[in-house]
Order: sequence, then structure tokens, then C-alpha cells
Amino acid sequence: MVFTVRVRAQPPPPVGGADAGLVSGEAVELDVRAARLGSRVLALLIDLLAQLVVALLLSVVLTVLLLLVLPNDLVDAALEGAVQTVLVVLVLVGYPVLMERFVGGRTLGKLAVGLRVVRADGGPVGVGQSLTRALVGVAVEWPGLVLPLLSWAASVTVMLSDPRGRRLGDLVAGTLVVHTRSAGAFRPLPPAAPPLLAWARTLDLTRLDDGLALAVRQYLGRVHQLAEPDRSLLGRGLWAEVAARISPPPPWAAPEPAYLAAVLAERHRRAVQRLGRTRAVTATLWPELAPAPAAAPAAPALRPAVPTQPNPVRGQPAPLDVEP
Repeated sequence: MVFTVRVRAQPPPPVGGADAGLVSGEAVELDVRAARLGSRVLALLIDLLAQLVVALLLSVVLTVLLLLVLPNDLVDAALEGAVQTVLVVLVLVGYPVLMERFVGGRTLGKLAVGLRVVRADGGPVGVGQSLTRALVGVAVEWPGLVLPLLSWAASVTVMLSDPRGRRLGDLVAGTLVVHTRSAGAFRPLPPAAPPLLAWARTLDLTRLDDGLALAVRQYLGRVHQLAEPDRSLLGRGLWAEVAARISPPPPWAAPEPAYLAAVLAERHRRAVQRLGRTRAVTATLWPELAPAPAAAPAAPALRPAVPTQPNPVRGQPAPLDVEP
């Protein structure tokens, strides 16, 4: 059972990091962060390593093809220069264009860092835009064929001054690099209602798969951000799908988020118990793999008590220690 609900979100809290300025078709600002200089430089370094590997592989392949296909008298300096030019174009221009075309606006470096190239309006990037970004990047950014040092300084200045961290290639192509990983603060799940705990312990959760449990987890983590009536509509839809996969039914009526929180809390409790039993079996079979118990702090050494003699009364002699 798959259902679709259009959700109207409440205004995000001030601590949110959405600064890409992207708006959905329902006029809701998307929680997307624009990539800045640090993350983009890290992605560039990873891409440079990938391009170096690609260049080495292509050079070996092209060299073998030239030696096998063409006779030795046709291989001269001009042909070698042409092959090197083709190799440079394939590595510097073809690599980012092909990766962004077939991997959804991401290169290997952007995949590792969690970045993605999109249009300025948030849509998927096209081949023409990727080609424009790559050509501008090769010409005036990296490696910067036109005035390298000056173009590098200009590129960094543009990225630092642009409100969305765009470089020259992004401005010319009309693109934007955004983060694909959310930076929202972790919010714990709402606790299960005590009257539902006894019912939750009797549930059969074998048909509750991980995908549906994850959907419930995400809903409960963002329920405070959803506005009515979408909050209740989405909760009823999720509870209808969960109720069809668990048994027995709840004993009395309660809000849908309360049911979902109780089910998820019971599922978590059973998972913790299974993990504990697994660790106990592992510690029994392979005790050397079990973590060593923390040593108890040593108790301070006790000094033997020394008996004290009573103070002599004035006018009386002090008692003497007489050995038996």
C-alpha cells in the first residue's frame, strides 16, 4: 500500500541551515544547504585523484592501440601531441560531464562528500550546463589555462562573495551545488504512552519491515514540524499501514502518533534484547573478543587504629606500659 500526501511544513527553526534558496512547486522552501568553499575543495581533491587514475588508464589503452593498429612509421610527434590533447580533454572535460550526466549531477568527489549539481531553480542539471561548467572551469578556474594565478584568486573571491557559494562556472551555466545530506539536529523519538506498553509487549511485529519502520521513525521525528491537517492525515495513513501488519489491535482509541510511538519503542526494545543475546553468545564462544570489564577503583589502604591513652588527671602519675 503506497499513499502520497502533500505536506505543508511549518516555518523552520532559526537553527536550520537551509540557505540554497530553493522553493518547491507548492511554494515551500526546501531544507537544502548550498555547498561552500571547504566542501567543494575537498570534493575537487578527490576528483583530481580519480582523474589521475583515469588519465593513467587511458594513456595505457591509447598507447597499446597506437602500437597495435598503426605502423611505426605513422607514429610521430604530431600524432603523439594529438593523442595527448584528446587525453587531456577527455579527463578534464569528459570526466565531469559524463559523471554528472549518468550519476545524477555528481562526480566521485561529490558522491564522497555528499554534494550534487542542480539547476539554479533546483531541477536536474543538463548536459549543456555540465559542459559549460567544465569548459569554464578548465579555462579560468582549474587548472586555469588563462592567467592561472589571477583566475584562481578571482574564482575564490567569487565563491566567497556569492550568497550561495557558486563559482564562475555555476554563474555562467546557471547551476548550483548543494548538499545531499541533511544537517538537521537529531531529535529523539517521543516516548511511548505508559497505558500502551502492556499492549505493545504482546504485538506480533514479524511483518513490520525495515522500510515501513523507517518511515514511521522519520514521521515521528518531524511531527512537530508538520501543520494540520496534513499532520493528522499523514499519521492516519501510516497507522493504517502499520495496523495491517501487526496484531493484536489496540485495546482502546488513542491518537495515531501514540500508537506509532508504542510500536516503534517495542520494536527497539526487542532489537536491543536480540543484540544483548548475540553479544552474550559471542562472549561465550570467543571470550577474547569480549571487551574487558572496567577495573573497579582500588580502595584506599586502611591504617591500623592506634589505641590512645587517657589523659592523666592532674596530680596523678601517668600510667606506665607494663609488659606481662
